[in-house]
Amino acid sequence: MKFSNYLTLAILLLPLIPAPFSATGQETGNHEGDEIYIQNNLLPDREDEFNRANRLYTEGSFKEAILIYNQIINSGYHSAELYYNLGNAYYRSGQVPAAILNYERAALLAPGDEDIRFNLLLARTNVRDRIEELPDFFLNRWWKGARDMLSAGEWAAVSVASFTASLAFLAVFLMSFSVVTKKIFFWLAVTVFFAAFMSFSFGLDQRNHIKNQNTAIVFSPVVPVKSSPDINSTDLFFIHEGTKVWVEDSIGDWRAVRLSDGNKGWLMKMAIEMI
Repeated sequence: MKFSNYLTLAILLLPLIPAPFSATGQETGNHEGDEIYIQNNLLPDREDEFNRANRLYTEGSFKEAILIYNQIINSGYHSAELYYNLGNAYYRSGQVPAAILNYERAALLAPGDEDIRFNLLLARTNVRDRIEELPDFFLNRWWKGARDMLSAGEWAAVSVASFTASLAFLAVFLMSFSVVTKKIFFWLAVTVFFAAFMSFSFGLDQRNHIKNQNTAIVFSPVVPVKSSPDINSTDLFFIHEGTKVWVEDSIGDWRAVRLSDGNKGWLMKMAIEMI
Protein backbone atom coordinates (compact mmCIF):
# COMPACT_ATOMS: atom_id res chain seq x y z
CA MET A 1 0.00 0.00 0.00
CA LYS A 2 1.34 3.43 -0.96
CA PHE A 3 1.99 6.17 1.56
CA SER A 4 -0.81 8.26 0.04
CA ASN A 5 -3.22 5.43 0.82
CA TYR A 6 -2.10 5.34 4.45
CA LEU A 7 -2.57 9.10 4.67
CA THR A 8 -6.08 8.83 3.23
CA LEU A 9 -6.94 6.07 5.72
CA ALA A 10 -5.71 8.18 8.64
CA ILE A 11 -7.73 11.21 7.49
CA LEU A 12 -10.87 9.08 7.19
CA LEU A 13 -10.41 7.65 10.69
CA LEU A 14 -9.68 10.95 12.45
CA PRO A 15 -13.36 11.96 12.77
CA LEU A 16 -13.93 8.76 14.75
CA ILE A 17 -11.67 9.97 17.58
CA PRO A 18 -13.97 10.60 20.59
CA ALA A 19 -14.11 14.23 21.64
CA PRO A 20 -13.04 14.83 25.25
CA PHE A 21 -15.74 15.78 27.72
CA SER A 22 -13.52 18.63 28.94
CA ALA A 23 -10.28 18.24 30.79
CA THR A 24 -11.00 21.34 32.85
CA GLY A 25 -14.63 21.04 33.69
CA GLN A 26 -18.00 19.37 33.60
CA GLU A 27 -21.57 20.58 33.71
CA THR A 28 -24.02 19.68 36.39
CA GLY A 29 -27.67 20.47 36.87
CA ASN A 30 -27.88 19.77 40.58
CA HIS A 31 -29.41 23.00 41.86
CA GLU A 32 -33.07 22.83 40.86
CA GLY A 33 -32.39 23.27 37.16
CA ASP A 34 -29.44 25.68 37.37
CA GLU A 35 -26.41 24.54 35.40
CA ILE A 36 -23.01 25.13 36.95
CA TYR A 37 -19.71 24.94 35.11
CA ILE A 38 -17.29 22.94 37.18
CA GLN A 39 -13.70 24.16 37.23
CA ASN A 40 -11.25 21.48 38.36
CA ASN A 41 -8.62 24.17 38.89
CA LEU A 42 -9.26 27.53 40.52
CA LEU A 43 -8.42 30.55 38.40
CA PRO A 44 -5.56 32.76 39.64
CA ASP A 45 -7.83 35.53 40.94
CA ARG A 46 -9.33 33.07 43.46
CA GLU A 47 -6.20 31.21 44.58
CA ASP A 48 -5.31 33.79 47.23
CA GLU A 49 -8.79 33.55 48.79
CA PHE A 50 -8.64 29.75 48.66
CA ASN A 51 -5.23 29.70 50.37
CA ARG A 52 -6.46 32.17 53.00
CA ALA A 53 -9.45 29.94 53.75
CA ASN A 54 -7.11 26.97 54.07
CA ARG A 55 -4.95 28.87 56.56
CA LEU A 56 -8.00 29.83 58.59
CA TYR A 57 -9.04 26.18 58.64
CA THR A 58 -5.65 25.01 59.92
CA GLU A 59 -5.83 27.71 62.61
CA GLY A 60 -9.21 26.40 63.76
CA SER A 61 -11.24 29.35 62.45
CA PHE A 62 -13.78 27.10 60.76
CA LYS A 63 -16.64 29.61 60.46
CA GLU A 64 -14.39 32.16 58.76
CA ALA A 65 -13.02 29.47 56.42
CA ILE A 66 -16.57 28.35 55.56
CA LEU A 67 -17.51 31.92 54.68
CA ILE A 68 -14.62 32.30 52.24
CA TYR A 69 -15.09 28.85 50.66
CA ASN A 70 -18.76 29.67 50.05
CA GLN A 71 -17.86 33.06 48.60
CA ILE A 72 -15.59 31.33 46.08
CA ILE A 73 -18.36 28.86 45.17
CA ASN A 74 -20.98 31.60 44.88
CA SER A 75 -18.70 33.50 42.50
CA GLY A 76 -18.83 30.55 40.09
CA TYR A 77 -15.76 28.44 40.87
CA HIS A 78 -16.22 24.79 41.76
CA SER A 79 -13.79 21.92 42.26
CA ALA A 80 -13.56 18.66 44.17
CA GLU A 81 -10.83 20.11 46.42
CA LEU A 82 -12.94 23.18 47.18
CA TYR A 83 -16.00 21.14 48.16
CA TYR A 84 -13.85 18.69 50.12
CA ASN A 85 -12.22 21.44 52.18
CA LEU A 86 -15.61 23.06 52.75
CA GLY A 87 -16.99 19.71 53.90
CA ASN A 88 -14.11 19.35 56.34
CA ALA A 89 -14.75 22.83 57.75
CA TYR A 90 -18.46 22.10 58.20
CA TYR A 91 -17.68 18.76 59.85
CA ARG A 92 -15.20 20.31 62.29
CA SER A 93 -17.76 22.98 63.18
CA GLY A 94 -20.39 20.32 63.94
CA GLN A 95 -22.62 20.92 60.89
CA VAL A 96 -22.93 17.32 59.71
CA PRO A 97 -25.65 17.70 57.01
CA ALA A 98 -23.67 20.50 55.31
CA ALA A 99 -20.50 18.40 55.56
CA ILE A 100 -22.21 15.41 53.92
CA LEU A 101 -23.65 17.64 51.19
CA ASN A 102 -20.23 19.01 50.25
CA TYR A 103 -18.48 15.64 50.48
CA GLU A 104 -21.13 14.29 48.10
CA ARG A 105 -20.50 17.16 45.68
CA ALA A 106 -16.75 16.57 45.90
CA ALA A 107 -17.27 12.84 45.25
CA LEU A 108 -19.22 13.64 42.09
CA LEU A 109 -16.25 15.55 40.67
CA ALA A 110 -13.56 13.16 41.93
CA PRO A 111 -15.27 9.77 42.34
CA GLY A 112 -12.00 7.89 42.72
CA ASP A 113 -10.62 10.02 45.57
CA GLU A 114 -10.24 7.81 48.65
CA ASP A 115 -9.96 10.72 51.12
CA ILE A 116 -13.30 12.12 50.00
CA ARG A 117 -14.97 8.72 50.24
CA PHE A 118 -13.48 8.05 53.69
CA ASN A 119 -14.62 11.40 55.11
CA LEU A 120 -18.07 10.96 53.57
CA LEU A 121 -18.46 7.57 55.25
CA LEU A 122 -17.18 9.05 58.52
CA ALA A 123 -19.71 11.88 58.37
CA ARG A 124 -22.53 9.42 57.64
CA THR A 125 -21.86 7.63 60.93
CA ASN A 126 -23.34 10.71 62.63
CA VAL A 127 -26.66 10.37 60.81
CA ARG A 128 -29.45 9.03 62.99
CA ASP A 129 -31.24 7.07 60.26
CA ARG A 130 -29.78 3.65 59.47
CA ILE A 131 -31.36 2.77 56.14
CA GLU A 132 -30.51 -0.54 54.51
CA GLU A 133 -29.92 -0.19 50.78
CA LEU A 134 -31.74 -2.44 48.35
CA PRO A 135 -29.34 -4.86 46.64
CA ASP A 136 -28.31 -3.69 43.18
CA PHE A 137 -27.98 -5.98 40.18
CA PHE A 138 -24.37 -7.19 40.06
CA LEU A 139 -23.80 -5.86 36.52
CA ASN A 140 -24.96 -2.40 37.64
CA ARG A 141 -22.60 -2.59 40.63
CA TRP A 142 -19.73 -3.56 38.37
CA TRP A 143 -20.47 -0.80 35.87
CA LYS A 144 -20.81 1.93 38.51
CA GLY A 145 -17.70 0.74 40.32
CA ALA A 146 -15.66 0.85 37.12
CA ARG A 147 -17.16 4.18 36.04
CA ASP A 148 -16.37 5.84 39.36
CA MET A 149 -12.70 4.89 39.26
CA LEU A 150 -11.98 8.07 37.26
CA SER A 151 -13.63 11.41 36.54
CA ALA A 152 -15.24 12.17 33.18
CA GLY A 153 -12.23 14.24 32.11
CA GLU A 154 -9.80 11.45 33.05
CA TRP A 155 -11.87 8.88 31.15
CA ALA A 156 -11.83 11.20 28.14
CA ALA A 157 -8.03 11.40 28.26
CA VAL A 158 -7.78 7.60 28.49
CA SER A 159 -10.19 7.23 25.57
CA VAL A 160 -8.27 9.60 23.30
CA ALA A 161 -4.92 8.04 24.21
CA SER A 162 -6.25 4.51 23.61
CA PHE A 163 -7.81 5.43 20.29
CA THR A 164 -4.58 7.07 19.14
CA ALA A 165 -2.64 3.96 20.12
CA SER A 166 -5.10 1.76 18.22
CA LEU A 167 -4.51 3.86 15.07
CA ALA A 168 -0.76 3.44 15.52
CA PHE A 169 -1.12 -0.34 15.88
CA LEU A 170 -3.39 -0.41 12.85
CA ALA A 171 -0.79 1.48 10.82
CA VAL A 172 1.90 -1.06 11.80
CA PHE A 173 -0.49 -3.88 10.85
CA LEU A 174 -1.09 -2.37 7.39
CA MET A 175 2.57 -1.62 6.67
CA SER A 176 4.06 -4.87 7.94
CA PHE A 177 4.96 -7.72 5.61
CA SER A 178 5.36 -10.32 8.38
CA VAL A 179 2.33 -12.51 9.04
CA VAL A 180 3.24 -12.88 12.72
CA THR A 181 3.64 -9.11 13.13
CA LYS A 182 0.35 -8.50 11.36
CA LYS A 183 -1.49 -10.85 13.73
CA ILE A 184 0.08 -9.31 16.82
CA PHE A 185 -0.65 -5.71 15.87
CA PHE A 186 -4.11 -6.50 14.55
CA TRP A 187 -5.20 -7.91 17.90
CA LEU A 188 -3.40 -5.13 19.74
CA ALA A 189 -5.34 -2.60 17.66
CA VAL A 190 -8.64 -4.38 18.36
CA THR A 191 -7.93 -4.65 22.10
CA VAL A 192 -6.87 -1.03 22.52
CA PHE A 193 -9.79 0.19 20.38
CA PHE A 194 -12.14 -1.73 22.69
CA ALA A 195 -10.44 -0.03 25.67
CA ALA A 196 -11.01 3.33 23.97
CA PHE A 197 -14.68 2.52 23.43
CA MET A 198 -15.18 1.39 27.04
CA SER A 199 -13.39 4.41 28.53
CA PHE A 200 -15.44 6.71 26.29
CA SER A 201 -18.61 4.98 27.53
CA PHE A 202 -17.54 5.29 31.18
CA GLY A 203 -16.72 8.97 30.71
CA LEU A 204 -19.99 9.74 28.96
CA ASP A 205 -21.97 7.94 31.67
CA GLN A 206 -19.99 9.76 34.37
CA ARG A 207 -20.80 13.10 32.73
CA ASN A 208 -24.50 12.23 32.44
CA HIS A 209 -24.50 11.01 36.05
CA ILE A 210 -23.30 14.43 37.20
CA LYS A 211 -25.53 16.44 34.88
CA ASN A 212 -28.68 14.48 35.75
CA GLN A 213 -28.03 14.29 39.48
CA ASN A 214 -31.31 14.00 41.41
CA THR A 215 -30.15 13.34 44.96
CA ALA A 216 -30.49 15.58 48.00
CA ILE A 217 -29.54 15.76 51.67
CA VAL A 218 -32.09 16.37 54.44
CA PHE A 219 -31.28 19.51 56.45
CA SER A 220 -34.23 19.70 58.82
CA PRO A 221 -33.69 17.91 62.17
CA VAL A 222 -36.82 15.76 61.71
CA VAL A 223 -38.94 15.55 58.55
CA PRO A 224 -42.32 13.80 58.18
CA VAL A 225 -42.60 12.03 54.84
CA LYS A 226 -46.22 12.35 53.66
CA SER A 227 -48.44 10.08 51.60
CA SER A 228 -49.28 12.96 49.24
CA PRO A 229 -48.18 16.58 48.62
CA ASP A 230 -50.56 17.90 51.27
CA ILE A 231 -49.72 19.13 54.76
CA ASN A 232 -52.80 17.32 56.10
CA SER A 233 -51.98 13.97 54.46
CA THR A 234 -50.83 10.92 56.42
CA ASP A 235 -47.32 10.75 57.88
CA LEU A 236 -45.77 7.61 56.39
CA PHE A 237 -42.51 7.79 58.32
CA PHE A 238 -39.93 10.26 59.62
CA ILE A 239 -36.37 10.91 58.47
CA HIS A 240 -33.63 13.00 60.04
CA GLU A 241 -30.95 15.48 59.02
CA GLY A 242 -28.08 14.11 56.97
CA THR A 243 -30.13 11.40 55.27
CA LYS A 244 -29.70 11.10 51.51
CA VAL A 245 -32.82 10.93 49.33
CA TRP A 246 -33.55 10.59 45.61
CA VAL A 247 -35.91 13.25 44.23
CA GLU A 248 -38.29 11.71 41.68
CA ASP A 249 -40.99 14.35 41.17
CA SER A 250 -42.05 17.83 42.22
CA ILE A 251 -45.33 19.69 42.70
CA GLY A 252 -45.02 23.29 43.87
CA ASP A 253 -43.06 23.31 47.14
CA TRP A 254 -43.33 19.53 47.51
CA ARG A 255 -40.84 16.89 46.41
CA ALA A 256 -41.50 13.19 45.87
CA VAL A 257 -38.53 11.33 47.34
CA ARG A 258 -37.27 7.78 47.51
CA LEU A 259 -34.96 6.34 50.14
CA SER A 260 -32.22 3.81 49.49
CA ASP A 261 -34.43 1.07 50.96
CA GLY A 262 -37.17 1.79 48.40
CA ASN A 263 -39.60 3.66 50.68
CA LYS A 264 -41.26 6.66 49.02
CA GLY A 265 -43.26 9.71 50.00
CA TRP A 266 -43.54 13.49 49.83
CA LEU A 267 -41.76 16.18 51.81
CA MET A 268 -41.35 19.95 51.66
CA LYS A 269 -38.68 21.40 49.37
CA MET A 270 -37.30 23.54 52.20
CA ALA A 271 -36.31 20.41 54.16
CA ILE A 272 -33.68 19.28 51.65
CA GLU A 273 -30.72 20.63 49.69
CA MET A 274 -29.94 19.23 46.23
CA ILE A 275 -26.50 17.71 45.76
